[in-house]
Amino acid sequence: MNTHFKIEFLDNATETLRAVAHPIRLTIIDLLSKNGELSVTEIHERLDIEQAIASHHLRILKNKRVVRVNRVGKNSYYDLLHPDFQEIVEILIRVS
Repeated sequence: MNTHFKIEFLDNATETLRAVAHPIRLTIIDLLSKNGELSVTEIHERLDIEQAIASHHLRILKNKRVVRVNRVGKNSYYDLLHPDFQEIVEILIRVS
């Protein structure tokens, strides 16, 4: 492939886009962008999904460094690692 991008960047970017390319994960990104740090309980209640489903999607986002987790006692609080991830959602709104 003839490109000015390094293969490592392309691989990482593709994996990150795959991680956010899910309706629940896009909604989580939007929710965190608008509300800041939220607990798993707050996320699953606001999205009206089971806590296990919210946790699964948050784990995927955390593994791809989209969100970070802050553990306080038994509670886990999530927020966006980079606020720029909201731009992905906004761009998709504009082009859809």
